[in-house]
Amino acid sequence: MDNIETLDYEEAFRQLETIIAALESGGLSLEKSVELYGRGQRLSARCQTLLEEAELKIGQVDDDGGLA
Repeated sequence: MDNIETLDYEEAFRQLETIIAALESGGLSLEKSVELYGRGQRLSARCQTLLEEAELKIGQVDDDGGLA
């Protein structure tokens, strides 16, 4: 699997959706479920970080009239 820190928002979110669907469908071993859950947590954190960065950039545009 990809290094989570290099994923853009769209890819991280797509992978997170795939993991959620797999966990909700059931039928996975406990070990695989725990593994996917951990990756999902890291993907969620990556998405949150990217959203926060975008929010800061938008704030800069609002404050400065352009990107810094």
